[in-house]
Amino acid sequence: MRLAHRVVIVVMGVSGAGKTTIGLRLAAALGARFVDADDFHPPESRAKMAAGVPLDDADRAPWLHTLSAEIDGWLHHEGAVVLACSALRAVHRAALRRDPSHVVFVYLQITPAVARARLLARRDHYFKADLLESQLATLEEPDDAVTVDADQPVEAIVADIVAGL
Repeated sequence: MRLAHRVVIVVMGVSGAGKTTIGLRLAAALGARFVDADDFHPPESRAKMAAGVPLDDADRAPWLHTLSAEIDGWLHHEGAVVLACSALRAVHRAALRRDPSHVVFVYLQITPAVARARLLARRDHYFKADLLESQLATLEEPDDAVTVDADQPVEAIVADIVAGL
């Protein structure tokens, strides 16, 4: 399936849900560009997370502002983009949903046990498994997203997303 119009698909959820893995596969399946929102965190936020300190909304504000500006640019100058981004709270999603007809959210719904196991298996990433609890506490599940079960295999998740789009 190839998308014929300009759209940003935000693959969202807590750490360990598979945002990057699924986002990369989804982008390939759709002929879209993949972007990871983690690449836009300022060094101070990365250091904070690496030290095991959760980000708060004050930390997230400049990151969300930057992402919003990027989304505006992608919608004006690119085709389809898949963005892996936690987007945990409704207010975060509102900041990113610059154009509701061209920004779609995909929620990777995962059980805490599976997310924790995936995080513990990760190496060389600044986000530590200890921060999962703060993300679960912050998460406001969306009611306006394509929601998929992220506990299943990657191929099944991508197929569910494509069917839901």
